[in-house]
Amino acid sequence: MSNLKKSCGGLVGALPARRHARGFSIVTAIFLLVVLAALGAFMVVFTGLQQNTVQTDILGVRAYYAARAGANWAMFRALDPDNTIAPGAAAFAACPTGTIAQGAMLGSLGTFAVQLGCNEFIATEGNRNIHIYEITATACNQAACPGAPASGYVERQVVVTVAKCKDPTAAAPRFECG
Repeated sequence: MSNLKKSCGGLVGALPARRHARGFSIVTAIFLLVVLAALGAFMVVFTGLQQNTVQTDILGVRAYYAARAGANWAMFRALDPDNTIAPGAAAFAACPTGTIAQGAMLGSLGTFAVQLGCNEFIATEGNRNIHIYEITATACNQAACPGAPASGYVERQVVVTVAKCKDPTAAAPRFECG
């Protein structure tokens, strides 16, 4: 034992001091576990919010394309490229309005309804008759647009302005302006 005292440099009296430091590692371990658990919970919540944001972004893009499809349909009806909806030199297609119901469009756009609105302006330049159509297409993921905002509700609106010109002196059947 005397050799042990000499090799330790007389630190035998310091051994009881270690007895007071016992349990400190348990407190540190519990603290680290609490911090790591809080970090894990934050990551779970953050990941869930990120997933909801991505899903809402995808629904927003689909709503935009549904509104765009509705606007394209209305433009085709207004412009009447084959002159079959409103044949003749002076006849123009009516301003397209109405609703494209949910399920009427195919694929991923089937969950959207589109409400179409239209304003028509008439102008004359010389012997040319010009009808200007301002078409508004509003798409949403509910049965009626605009809907009551609920969880997961998205709505997009597309506004286009197109003009159709007819010249009564031009060749039938289209009476196109030159």
